Amino acid sequence: MTENATIETPSAPHPHHKGKHWIDDWRPEDPEFWSTVGKPIARRNLIFSIFAEHIGFSVWLLWSIVVVQMTAAADGSAAASGWALTTTQALWLVAVPSGVGAFLRIPYTFAVPVFGGRNWTVISAMLLLVPCLLMAWAVSNPGFPFVGLCLIAATAGFGGGNFASSMANISFFYPEKEKGWALGLNAAGGNIGVAVAQKVIPLVVVAGGGVALSRAGLFYVPFAVAAAVCAFLFMNNLTEAKADVKPVFQSLRHPDTWIMSLLYIGTFGSFIGYSAAFPTLLKAVFDRGDIALMWAFLGAGIGSIARPLGGKLSDRIGGAKITAVSFVMLAAGAAAALWSVKAVNLPVFFIAFMFLFVATGIGNGSTYRMISKIFLVKGQDAGGAPETMVHMRRQAAGALGIISSVGAFGGFIVPLAYAWSKATYGNIQPALQFYVGFFLVLLVVTWFFYIRKSTRMGQVGV
Repeated sequence: MTENATIETPSAPHPHHKGKHWIDDWRPEDPEFWSTVGKPIARRNLIFSIFAEHIGFSVWLLWSIVVVQMTAAADGSAAASGWALTTTQALWLVAVPSGVGAFLRIPYTFAVPVFGGRNWTVISAMLLLVPCLLMAWAVSNPGFPFVGLCLIAATAGFGGGNFASSMANISFFYPEKEKGWALGLNAAGGNIGVAVAQKVIPLVVVAGGGVALSRAGLFYVPFAVAAAVCAFLFMNNLTEAKADVKPVFQSLRHPDTWIMSLLYIGTFGSFIGYSAAFPTLLKAVFDRGDIALMWAFLGAGIGSIARPLGGKLSDRIGGAKITAVSFVMLAAGAAAALWSVKAVNLPVFFIAFMFLFVATGIGNGSTYRMISKIFLVKGQDAGGAPETMVHMRRQAAGALGIISSVGAFGGFIVPLAYAWSKATYGNIQPALQFYVGFFLVLLVVTWFFYIRKSTRMGQVGV
């Protein structure tokens, strides 16, 4: 049997899903099936899912680095690109893609059961051509209306939606004991696209002298096409994942879906928000656009690398405990950043944000590990019958998408909070003070619902 062949069982035929890219019988929890058939297929799908999601994240955060070349200097003079955006305008341009991407994660979650994971990966990769080409056109025309820029920046949200469908799809491929690592790798491969874009694009737009911002969008056109082609050729659709959308709605009935959404705002919302805002903050707070263009990528890179570590630690120690540790780290990092702004200390500010990125990465991995474990426990408590466990896996996949959507709104809120703080108080200290308190509240929430031994989830070590 080839890896691409349709796997069928007499008890569950699906004649309408014939074709080499459809798999009708998928049993990752069966050790023999997993070791002989399942693992190679799952690995191949994970590899190309990571590639597609990586390009999606890169496109999603393109504006975070482009706006640094479009923001006016401290004396109000235009940048080398000919643009002269204010700090508030720049932060809006990085916030809008995050907000749209967060919203799109809901329909993207539904897209997997409607179209199939492979099929939707192809479609979503091709959609990335829209923001790339529109950006290339708009940024070449200094003086283009700001409202128009915001509308074009909004299309970059297509890249943010990719995460939800990718994670929901990959969650079906792996057995429970390996989901933390697999989902961590999938997410990290996507997240690191932010760092790659923030490192590569500044070099691309100045290659050969001058500043050609249009290259930022054009650079990712061939990569988006390549992601679509690879998904078409090498990925699979799982019949188990192509169910009705009812389980997604059913996942909304669980209080845990909404509690985990709040926690994910603190972890992933912080990661994507800080990734989007950090380059602009370096220029706005310390007037160091050079550092923003050369070194801001380190934050997103460190946070991305830390994500699978969070998943791995959670597999061994428990997701809730690792999540609690991440919130302690986030509160400490925000406090250090607050001190650095008051003291006007750039090195401490930079180090504090690197520490924040590490904490967000670890927390991203651990919260996602908690979700699948929570729904596993719910299935076991409901009797643990095979059909019950399949139904709960579908609900977990739906919850992953919903939680990723709600959490990603943090990427919209964080830049706007900094913009409000800067416009109202002349500095970002009030925003940082809020974050310290917010992370401490999330620490308490994590302990109350998932660590306390008097709770069901605390007893099983979610």
